[in-house]
Amino acid sequence: MRRALPYLWPALIGVLAAIVLLNAFPQLLGRQDSDGEADSILQIGQQDENTAADRPAPDIRQAAPMSRDAGPVSYAEAVERAAPAVVNIYSSRVVERDSHPLMSDPFFRQFFSDNAPSRQRMLSSLGSGVIVSEQGYVLTNHHVISGADQIQVALRDGRETLAEVVGTDPESDLAVLHIDLEDLPVIELTDSREVAIGDVSLAIGNPFGVGQTVTMGIISATGRSHLGLSAYEDFIQTDAAINPGNSGGALINPEGALVGINTAIFSRSGGSQGIGFAIPANLASNILEEIVTKGRVIRGWLGIEAQKLDTELAASFGLEAPNGVVIASIVPNGPAAQAGLQPGDIMLKVDNEAILDPRQTMSDIAAVAPGTELPVTIVRGGETMEVTLEVAERPTPSRPFLSEPQDPSQDEDDE
Repeated sequence: MRRALPYLWPALIGVLAAIVLLNAFPQLLGRQDSDGEADSILQIGQQDENTAADRPAPDIRQAAPMSRDAGPVSYAEAVERAAPAVVNIYSSRVVERDSHPLMSDPFFRQFFSDNAPSRQRMLSSLGSGVIVSEQGYVLTNHHVISGADQIQVALRDGRETLAEVVGTDPESDLAVLHIDLEDLPVIELTDSREVAIGDVSLAIGNPFGVGQTVTMGIISATGRSHLGLSAYEDFIQTDAAINPGNSGGALINPEGALVGINTAIFSRSGGSQGIGFAIPANLASNILEEIVTKGRVIRGWLGIEAQKLDTELAASFGLEAPNGVVIASIVPNGPAAQAGLQPGDIMLKVDNEAILDPRQTMSDIAAVAPGTELPVTIVRGGETMEVTLEVAERPTPSRPFLSEPQDPSQDEDDE
């Protein structure tokens, strides 16, 4: 027995060590631990590792690091190039007013004959303009200077002068002024067809008469129409702040080139709500050239008043699609009347082009030179007919589309 003791202690130590190991690692016996995990955990883990080793790495698209060089940190250089050519415009007119409210009554006025007492009041309006040539031509809005007896232009360098009205175009709400000064700063015009939604835009003008101010935004939309602001609409929309007094000012790109002429806003308060409209630079440039060289803007005209077709109206005429316009009325002795068109006729095509957007079609007709013969496809009584019209020059409208300049004490909702 004494001989066996030297061998008993190592065996006993081995058993105790085995008990300790089994308690620490129960999966070695295939048992479940206290959380109910099966003894296959080790095998599953080994299987997952083997499977993952056979899978390709996931093709995750990594965004390029944002570069601070993608856009300018400051637009000071663009503003410095454009701002000197943006001017403040102050227009004024004298109106006659009766000295007493009763003088508006014809019964009381008859006692004073032609010597009725009256008083004069000076109404003033403020706006902005853009110098577009070294010859001194300034673009602004028609409604900024409409009805003015005197127009004063103030440059950023402190010079002031009276301006002459070269011509206006109420249907696009543009006007051309001329100032006689030397060394005029001139803005560069960009091709407004290249303007894209999301481009940075800067509006420069004289809001509320506080002085030249620059605001920033983006181009929100292009080709805006059906707004009821003017007869020919192709507006650039921006969320750069435009307020009363900004009308006629410049909308520029980050390089300082003219994108458009700020014209109007949608607002319920009279102030900017992030929806402003500008006349594209290309359109403004074309109108400027026509006014300077021809004295007026010459547009083609058919002498009709058209109504857009809707689905129900098209169905009532037996048409499958609401494409085209219904002639609601015809101007006597106009091109349409001379060609034999009648109210109720449906125009489907003009110059072999289908009428999809009536306003765009009217704009296309306006671009046709007077005297041009234009084929028109119409439907009358269910029959399709071809008629040829000779385009005439559009007469001067009897009223502007935007309101006259108002008293500066009032908000101008149409700015």
